[in-house]
Amino acid sequence: MLLDASEQAGSSFEVAAVVTQPGKPKGRGNKSIPQPSPVEVAARGASIAADRIWTPAKAHDAEFLEQLALLHPDLCVTAAYGNILPQRFLDIPRFGTLNIHPSLLPKYRGAAPVQRALQDGVAQTGVSVAFTVRAMDAGPVLAQEVVDVGQEIQAPELLQDLFKRGGRLLLDNLDSVWEARAATLAKPQDESQVTHAAKLTKEEGVLDFRQPAHALHAKVRAFAGWPGTSHPFVMEDANNGGQLFNMKVLEILEVQPVGKKIMPVKAFVNGLKGRRLFWQPLHQS
Repeated sequence: MLLDASEQAGSSFEVAAVVTQPGKPKGRGNKSIPQPSPVEVAARGASIAADRIWTPAKAHDAEFLEQLALLHPDLCVTAAYGNILPQRFLDIPRFGTLNIHPSLLPKYRGAAPVQRALQDGVAQTGVSVAFTVRAMDAGPVLAQEVVDVGQEIQAPELLQDLFKRGGRLLLDNLDSVWEARAATLAKPQDESQVTHAAKLTKEEGVLDFRQPAHALHAKVRAFAGWPGTSHPFVMEDANNGGQLFNMKVLEILEVQPVGKKIMPVKAFVNGLKGRRLFWQPLHQS
């Protein structure tokens, strides 16, 4: 979005460089080949020079910081970068660094704001454009947009929507940055209202059917994409299979057996061939 906007007639800015995570290997064993991030792919397809697409392993890499300083940027913009920015980085851009964060700060500071909001079953969330400071997601907020959360929306879809909105929100407020008013307009966060959004773990994706249906539904939506949700089952021979899949107000529509693709429940039940599934209770912690 920012790249497209920078190339429009009369644009007030240009994208001088793009910084993203290094490519990650895909494949197995010795055949693993690092694949560029989606951001790097987009930058290569735009008008960004190859020597202005940077993929430092860490944001405090000395060579990277020297390159950035030589560029003399007016503003740096981050979104889901995944690295803590050192003070030396934050001191470089003339008007500071703005971060697009997919929550209504100070709610859900941290690595997984969208997932944790969905897990909590919130009716509303939003996106914030805030100045970056050394404390995580704690800088003054320049602009916010409130978004209603649909009861069926999943984390990947909501995350994409919030970042699109955040990009537009940033563009709408750039004039205040160039006019040196943004720092004054930005409002400090209310520390008494802070909540944290810890990084997801694979172990958290295990469903516990002792929980209410609404909590299970919320977790499935929150953990969609990664790490996903699962539960151990045992299979026994019986004349009628698949009785698990009508659970009062919670209905399972799709399943993914280990090592197989996602499939409709009906297809899975047909494949049981007379066997019966039982969910295996988890041990009390």
